Amino acid sequence: MKNGFAIQTEILTKVYGSGNTEVVAMQEATMNVSRGEVVALLGPSGSGKSTFLTAIGLINPPTSGRVFIGGQLVLEGSRAYTNLRAFRRKHLGFVFQKANLIPFLSALENVEIALEINGSSHRAARIRAMELLDYLGVGDRAENLPSMLSGGQQQRVAVARALANHPSVILADEPTAALDSQRGRQVMELFAQIAHEQSAGVVVVTHDHRALDVFDTLYEMEDGVIRKQSEVVAS
Repeated sequence: MKNGFAIQTEILTKVYGSGNTEVVAMQEATMNVSRGEVVALLGPSGSGKSTFLTAIGLINPPTSGRVFIGGQLVLEGSRAYTNLRAFRRKHLGFVFQKANLIPFLSALENVEIALEINGSSHRAARIRAMELLDYLGVGDRAENLPSMLSGGQQQRVAVARALANHPSVILADEPTAALDSQRGRQVMELFAQIAHEQSAGVVVVTHDHRALDVFDTLYEMEDGVIRKQSEVVAS
């Protein structure tokens, strides 16, 4: 596998049940995401997008096929070639539809905790967390509790938390579903900025067609099958 890829999947298939109850949720899904590339994965509900995302996120292994992260073979079917929990914490960042911030911690503390879990000292975690909040434009909200932040600000804090441990891969599942069009576009532009400036591979699962021009590549998933829709989308 070439080192220029953040993510590579080879013919991923996911099957639930067997016999008359067998459901094929994902069929031979193949995707290459380069470092510094931001990818949108589109498709209707039930098409297999979340199944694919949780497979490359090392949460729900495929029935067959291989997953490479940063050129390293991590999964072959359900066989893991590394400690998946430790690998996720070090190499992957996740952003979900809801920010899922801890309500009794400030914005700064919500980012710090991701660093401290990974072994950073309190001082180093505070410095890194503050740098990220400033980078994402919410440094002035560092001491605020989540309830004092707008939806867009909460998502920016969630993105900062996802970036805390310098991941090579960012995976986002419907991150703008709860935001209006302006804030949704800002979040999508933020993912593109992160991909290009941090050299991360970013995959965003979305139903939102309002900001597709910010993505480098579009894929579409239907009935468990992924197809590349277009590449190098013009602004």
